[in-house]
Amino acid sequence: GQLLNLPIAPCTLNYLASQAGSDGVPQKTGVNRLAALLGVFLSLEPVTCLDTAQSRPNFLLLLADDLGIGDVGCYGNSTIRTPNIDRLAEGGVRLTQHLAAEAVCTPSRAAFLTGRYPIRSGMTSGNGHRVLQWAAGSGGLPPEEITFAKILKEQGYVTGLIGKWHLGLNCHSSSDHCHHPLSHGFQHFLGMPLGMMGDCAGAEPSEKRVALQRRLHLWGQACALAALTLAAGRLTRLLRTPWWMLVLGLAALAAVFLAASRHVGDLIIYADCFLMRNHTVTQQPLRLERVAGLMLREAETFLQRHKHRPFLLFVSFLHVHVPLVTTADFRGRSLHGPYGDNVEELDWMVGRVLRALDREGLTDNTLVYFASDHGGSLESRAGPVQLGGWNGVYRGGKGMGGWEGGIRVPGIFRWPGVLPAGRVVDEPTSMMDVFPTVVLLGGGAEPADRVIDGKNLMPLLQGETPHSDHEFLLHYCEVFLHAARWVQRDRGRVWKVHFMTPNFHPEGAGACYGSKVCPCIGDVTEHDPPLLFDLSTDPGETHPLTPDSEPEFHAVVGRLRQEAARYSLSQVHQQLGSIYNIWRPWLQPCCGEFPRCGCDLEE
Repeated sequence: GQLLNLPIAPCTLNYLASQAGSDGVPQKTGVNRLAALLGVFLSLEPVTCLDTAQSRPNFLLLLADDLGIGDVGCYGNSTIRTPNIDRLAEGGVRLTQHLAAEAVCTPSRAAFLTGRYPIRSGMTSGNGHRVLQWAAGSGGLPPEEITFAKILKEQGYVTGLIGKWHLGLNCHSSSDHCHHPLSHGFQHFLGMPLGMMGDCAGAEPSEKRVALQRRLHLWGQACALAALTLAAGRLTRLLRTPWWMLVLGLAALAAVFLAASRHVGDLIIYADCFLMRNHTVTQQPLRLERVAGLMLREAETFLQRHKHRPFLLFVSFLHVHVPLVTTADFRGRSLHGPYGDNVEELDWMVGRVLRALDREGLTDNTLVYFASDHGGSLESRAGPVQLGGWNGVYRGGKGMGGWEGGIRVPGIFRWPGVLPAGRVVDEPTSMMDVFPTVVLLGGGAEPADRVIDGKNLMPLLQGETPHSDHEFLLHYCEVFLHAARWVQRDRGRVWKVHFMTPNFHPEGAGACYGSKVCPCIGDVTEHDPPLLFDLSTDPGETHPLTPDSEPEFHAVVGRLRQEAARYSLSQVHQQLGSIYNIWRPWLQPCCGEFPRCGCDLEE
């Protein structure tokens, strides 16, 4: 092949070698066959072989919403049944230090898709807006960001997204779709542009309905009080202005605010809880009891329709976010109430998608990945009933800056015949690593015009290297650096410092009970010197080290301070700031003529 300058495929060379003896000389019985084969190869265009291990794989990416690492059997849970996820781990590689880039939905998902810290893409804020709040806001994943779906689409893959997006829709009009999945490399989309919320069912805990009702009611009361004050002032002759116009105006405002406080819940259900199929709103409001089956059928149809060409399918589950919509078959089955029921249904859904993969004969040439977007939510409660997940031995949970329970997530890869079954990797890895891993396996290249923070995982997953390529990892809460870790390979230790931590309420609790999520700034404690933990011996971060207990304290803290400063990321235009994260009626997706939105085209 080299002498003739022909790019003969490896499988061809292997076959030719099989016709030769141990010294490379053709065996007598194969001389004529070898000559004939060489003649054929010289007269034909070069071809590539279809060896499964060498060809480009398909990709099936499964992402749960708000699932705690302690909720899964293969990560130590013995009371919630997750047999399908457990079998996936048995047949592949299980990561024990797999980390989300941030502890809440929007920034974590942006980092997952782009391989970059969310502060680089602007998918965060510095004013308390942790995620996108409205489907009709103007913030979202900027058009110039490059997702793995966009690169694989250019490489000939069919790309699809089913389920939760939560990375924006429109910029200037309800039809410009600047942040839409189809503008970021996905060719097919069926799902919720925002995501599941307690407000979609009018249930507790509420993401924004209750707070808006209180605010509107307060404004209504203030206007009513002002109107009464003006009227009293006129009647007592203290005011000589045209009081009746002001009184009527304030009274009208009071009526509007008080009426709005009663109907804001209905507005949210229509404004945020709907399905889109590609660019079209097809179900508004969302039919909660039917959405799981609809998305499973969509995944099965996608696999059947595109099994003859390379594909990337991202199934972004709505489980196990509140309001924990669970079908009748799974309600009351678990030992952990509504949350456990929802986790067990999630596992069944994972199993159904994997069975569809088997049924279509795609298992051996498909890289499957399973994870959660961040840790379980400890504050999700309705009275005494816990509606959020469990994060095992790890401290903290969803939204809690750098605490391990908010960012350490399940991470499983399976590719039969390529990745060793049953392998466990204890090295720190990031969800951002999926970007370069998928891009390179799909025949693409990492963008050269920007920093990619993720690392190719294949050498680690296959056991070709014992260590992760990550030496340092940063843990942001909005734009604020809360924590950082250092993998000191020569000593086999994983150090972690916390520069600031949220204050838990009530004192001594393990979460910010009474609020939706812990804050990133304000009600926090700034540590100087920072808290230091050795995660290799204290993964639960229960025993902070001191100069007295750790001789290397000052050296380790100094090194991490130095690296944090060196890796300090410049901020770009933040998409979740208040200006871009409010409801804009002219951006509202609508099935029908706004404001009369409503339809069900998925029947």
